[in-house]
Amino acid sequence: MLDYSKDSEFKEIIKDMISNNAVLQMKNYRQHYDTNCFDHCINVSYYSYLVCKKLGLDYKSISRAGLVHDLFLYDWRIKQTDIKGLHAFNHPRIALENANKLFDLNDKEKDIILKHMWPLTLKLPKYKESYIIGFVDKYCAIKESVAAWKKASFFKKVYRYAYLFLGIYFFYI
Repeated sequence: MLDYSKDSEFKEIIKDMISNNAVLQMKNYRQHYDTNCFDHCINVSYYSYLVCKKLGLDYKSISRAGLVHDLFLYDWRIKQTDIKGLHAFNHPRIALENANKLFDLNDKEKDIILKHMWPLTLKLPKYKESYIIGFVDKYCAIKESVAAWKKASFFKKVYRYAYLFLGIYFFYI
C-alpha cells in the first residue's frame, strides 16, 4: 500500500469524504482477505489519483469517486435478502446510491462509481477515468489478495519449522 498521508493535495481533495461516518463504517467490512473496505477504497483512490495526475486526466474526480466506489456497507460474503442478484453486478449501483445521499457528485464521479466493475456492468464507461479505476480496482484486489496469501504461506512455514524444531528438541531430551 502506498502511503498517501504525506500527499497534501490528495488529502485536500478527499478531506470532506474521508471523515464522513458512513465512509468510516467501511472499516467494519472485510473486502479482500486482510484488507477492509475502507483501506481498499483508499488504495484504489490514491493509485487512481497518481495515474490520472501522471496522464493529465481528472485526478480530483477519480480520487473522490475511488474513495466511495465500494460504499455498499454490508458483508458481501453473506447473502443479503433485500438484494437480488450477485454482489459483483449490484454493488456499484448501491455504492452510487449511498454516495449520492452523502456527497454532491459530478457526472464523471457518478460514472466512475457506477462503471468500476466494467465489463461486468455491461454499459460502457463514458470517461477514461472510469476505465482507469476499473483497472486500478482489479490491480489493488490482486495486490491485497497476494499479500494475504504470502502472509498465510509465511505462517505455514513458521509452524512447519516450529514443529520440526520441537520434534528434534524433544527427541534429544
